[in-house]
Amino acid sequence: MFFKQLAAKDAALSYFFGCAGQGRSVAVDVVAGDEAWFIAEAQRAGVPINYVIDTHVHADHLSGGPALAKAVGAPYCLHEAARPAARIPFEPLHDEQELDVGNTRIRVLHTPGHTPESVSLLVTDLRRGDAPWFVVTGDTLFVGSVGRPDLAGREREFAGVLYDSLHSKLLTLPDEVEIFPGHQAGSACGAGLSGKPSSTLGFEKRWNPALALDKAAFIEHLTQNIPPRPADMDAIVRTNLGLMS
Repeated sequence: MFFKQLAAKDAALSYFFGCAGQGRSVAVDVVAGDEAWFIAEAQRAGVPINYVIDTHVHADHLSGGPALAKAVGAPYCLHEAARPAARIPFEPLHDEQELDVGNTRIRVLHTPGHTPESVSLLVTDLRRGDAPWFVVTGDTLFVGSVGRPDLAGREREFAGVLYDSLHSKLLTLPDEVEIFPGHQAGSACGAGLSGKPSSTLGFEKRWNPALALDKAAFIEHLTQNIPPRPADMDAIVRTNLGLMS
């Protein structure tokens, strides 16, 4: 399996990975303006891009996912929970759905809380074995922090939903599973993010302060530590939903 992490603008992290042997790949959380990088990396690896996925509807930057998907003839994917709000065409993803990327297999985990449609992508390399290797966590779980719950305007409700997603979906995975988040330090999508662009679930269970809290304390912690909203957030979200021409 090949794997590339791209540090994009606004402290965002994007991903390109897949199976060179069977010629399949996926692009995740593409930032607008970076589409050419993904096309060049696919050409370098000698593979098509088979899926373009956003882990959620981004509020801090314009998505390059739809433009990249159109350029390479791949489906643009969001979780099905985006359907009520989105007008942009997308292929809906479902909880526990498995995506075939050759010897690379992706299991979609619906992990709402930061946004209703947030997903994490659990990745297994079948050439190594059946156990999952890493999880792309979007804005659900960061290194040293978790996603902000207020973007939908119901911060206490969504903080509780985020707690449930973390404890029922991600923290039940083996400690050795690596995590690759959607942002690092400098992002407005959470408070207290580390500048380190990856971790393991075991390390986060031990050292991430939000993960040591019970649900009531977690809700209080998140709602008392909300950073300022991203600049131009409303316009960015509307564009990413396909509501602005």
